[in-house]
Formats: sequence, structure tokens, C-alpha cells
Amino acid sequence: MTNDAMQLDVRPLRAFADNYIWLIDPPAAPGNVVVVDPGDATPVLDELRRTGTSLAAILLTHHHPDHIGGVADLLAQANSSTVQGKVEVIGPDDARIPLRTRTVSDGERFELPKLGLAFETLHVPGHTLTHVAFTGHGALFSGDTLFSAGCGRMFEGSPTQMSASLNRLAHLPPETQMYCGHEYTQANLAFALTVEPSNADTLRYRDAVAALRAVDAPTLPSPLGLEIRVNPFLRCDRAAVREAAEAHQGGTLGDTAAVFAVLRGWKDRFR
Repeated sequence: MTNDAMQLDVRPLRAFADNYIWLIDPPAAPGNVVVVDPGDATPVLDELRRTGTSLAAILLTHHHPDHIGGVADLLAQANSSTVQGKVEVIGPDDARIPLRTRTVSDGERFELPKLGLAFETLHVPGHTLTHVAFTGHGALFSGDTLFSAGCGRMFEGSPTQMSASLNRLAHLPPETQMYCGHEYTQANLAFALTVEPSNADTLRYRDAVAALRAVDAPTLPSPLGLEIRVNPFLRCDRAAVREAAEAHQGGTLGDTAAVFAVLRGWKDRFR
């Protein structure tokens, strides 16, 4: 039986310039790991060899190559004696993710019972139309939808879709630990402070992040309660954020999706 209140043991692997691949150590199956968004097989295989562990399952949030590019090599070299019997590849319904073995949809709860794990799937379109996030055991794997102090670019979705997706994530419990796909926090905070220069929480977080990055340490995970205080894309209903967006736009904006659209366009050109 799974325990959703259990906190996960999650660790990062770095890939490419700034990607994170997340490894979950299952509570019920020591010596096995679940991998989230393996864009590159090499760091995962190196870690499996280093720790003497086996690959049990792969979770995929969306189809971009820097999140799925390592799947084929991982499956080719996976230990056939994994606790699950085979390596499951779990992801959204998207033909651009050809190696998935289980397709999950919005609101679907799926279990990996031999691993002691269970997650709920959330459809969060915007970055891509089929993007999903996984939440369970006090964790959120948000892919490229929500970053610390920021959010993903909209390659396929609309501002209305992306805004709704972010609002949905923001309503998860504030103690939820958010694991996203990239180390963008420091750059995101520079933009966040352009939007809200006097936000005391953001100023404190900027200093804490600077200290971590000075020693090349990850800034993640980040609790959602903190994100709600510092992430402008989760704060489109706040007066200060609306006023900044309207000043940038040079006119009055309508609903929060319109505020979000201005912020996202502003961030796209921010340097």
C-alpha cells in the first residue's frame, strides 16, 4: 500500500547546460530508481553504475528532446530483473513520445505498487499542449510548466491555457516541494524583481539563491508556498504585479490571463 503523506527521497542529476533529471528512490524497493524526464541517458547510466541500482520506471512530462532523449538508451540497457518486471515509461497521450508503455490523462491516479509509489496526473497545457505534471507524496514534478520564480515559454499553448495551468498548480498544498526541469532560478529572480522590486520575500530568496549558486548547488526543490510569494506568474491577481504589467504594456489589462500574457511576453525579451 502506498503512503501519499510520505516525503520522497529525490535527488538531481544534471544534463546539458541547465537541465535536471530527477531520481526517485522508491520506499518499498531499495536498489531501484524512478527517473523523471531523462533527456540524456549518460548521467543516469553513470549514476546507476555508481550506486549499483536498477531502473524501475520512467516518468515523462512532455515530448521535448531534452526531456525524453535518453529513454531509448535507458530501455536498451535497463536491468531486466527490476522489481517491476519491466521498465514502465509513463507519460501523456502524445505521438511524439513513442516509447511510453502507459498513457496517463488528467486527474488519473496511477500506482507503482511494488515501489510503494502513487501519483496523480495533472494536464497543464501551455508550454506544450499535452504537457502533464505529476504530484504525490508531497512532491510536484512540473517539467517545464512551472519553474522556481518563473514559468516555461509557450511553444504550443495560449496565455489563457498557461495561466490556468499555473493557477492549478498554485492551489496544491503550500508545503508541496516543486521539482522542475531546469536551473533557471537566478535569472528568473532578476525578472521577478523587475516586476516587484520591493517584494521582501523575493529579495531574501535572491540572496539565498545567490549563495547556493556561488557554490554550484541546486536551488531546487522549492516549496509552493514560497513560489506563491515570489513568482510573478503565480501573482497575476496581485495589485503590484498588475500595475507593473499595465505600466509595461502602457494600458489597462483585463483578467489575470491578460496580465499573465504581458508578463510572459515581457520575460521573453528580458535580458
